[in-house]
Amino acid sequence: MILHNYFRSSASYRVRIALALKDIRYEYRAVHLSRGGGEQFAADFHALNPQELVPVLEHDDERLTQSLAILEYLEEIHPEPALLPQSAAERARVRSLSLTIACEIHPLNNLRVLNYLTRTLGLAEQAKVEWYRHWAGAGLAALEERVAGSPHTGRFCHGDTPGMADCCLVPQLFNARRFDCDLSLYPTLVAIEQNCLELAAFRNAAPERQPDTE
Repeated sequence: MILHNYFRSSASYRVRIALALKDIRYEYRAVHLSRGGGEQFAADFHALNPQELVPVLEHDDERLTQSLAILEYLEEIHPEPALLPQSAAERARVRSLSLTIACEIHPLNNLRVLNYLTRTLGLAEQAKVEWYRHWAGAGLAALEERVAGSPHTGRFCHGDTPGMADCCLVPQLFNARRFDCDLSLYPTLVAIEQNCLELAAFRNAAPERQPDTE
């Protein structure tokens, strides 16, 4: 199993957490998203993923893209420990929380969007930061309300064992801190994050512990 990823990519970070939780060994291949204009735009990586995005997981002659699809794949081929609960309704809740982060918050704030704002549209750096804080804040506020108000929430986003939603939450809060977002507004999310970081799987997947960390 080979994971093409970048140490600071939130989507890559999600997959590293899941791999660590399931204790799946893999080969780490770094794709630097800014060096030399971005290694994701090189012909060899384009051949792996025409979207020119990380992560890409290679396994058994398959090339898998999109982090949540990869997490679902890992759940199917290596079901224990589970990232999703047992009942259909609970699985839907966890997927909904995960998608709130991966599809509603993260896409508006990822590297290619931020670069387009400054390099193409000519926004000043401060305007870019305000864009990030606005959309991250809107998404995290809604997520906080959902998680804080649910009886299904425990030490983690769902119950007392880490799962798919936690794999998405921790990288998103890491990114928010990079832009000095006020996370005191989201006490439930921050408490869950701290519970996650008590586990070696989350700590070892962190950007600062990856071989391509700068």
